Amino acid sequence: MSTIKTTANHAEMASGVNESALNELFIDELKDIYWAEKHLTTALPKMAKAATSEQLRSAIQNHLAETENHVSRLERAFESIGEKVVAKKCEAMAGLIKEGDEIVADTKTGSITRDAGIISAGQKIEHYEIASYGTLKTLAGVLGYDEAAELLEATLQEEKNADIKLTEVAENSINQSASKEKK
Repeated sequence: MSTIKTTANHAEMASGVNESALNELFIDELKDIYWAEKHLTTALPKMAKAATSEQLRSAIQNHLAETENHVSRLERAFESIGEKVVAKKCEAMAGLIKEGDEIVADTKTGSITRDAGIISAGQKIEHYEIASYGTLKTLAGVLGYDEAAELLEATLQEEKNADIKLTEVAENSINQSASKEKK
């Protein structure tokens, strides 16, 4: 059986989709990631300010601009399915942001080790977002929300690219330099 659905199939499915438990889950998860992205727009500048490496600071600042766009895309996704834009506290992201704050507090200002910790925290956040957007994109497709699926896919790709960028920064300079840094 083909995994590609026709537009007619989507329209047929969408007629009863608003009443489904899966639709309710999808909307709940959309609210969750919306809260997460909104809060990242305040957490990322703090991470950038705490970074020592200009390369890391630049990567975080670039992703901040993308994150602001993610918020806008999510708002469009809500609109595309006829739902009010609402945030619901994302406990997972709240915990990941708190962990990032603790890493910064527990490492020496101006140290490359702090940068390694910021990358670790950042990649945990990216992996959470990749999982969330991948799931949401798939659910949107199943529910026949084609426009939302496209919006979520665009963000998913940016999250994957951000993760790759953090890996490159870590592997090309930060980790090796941090390994030589004294306590």
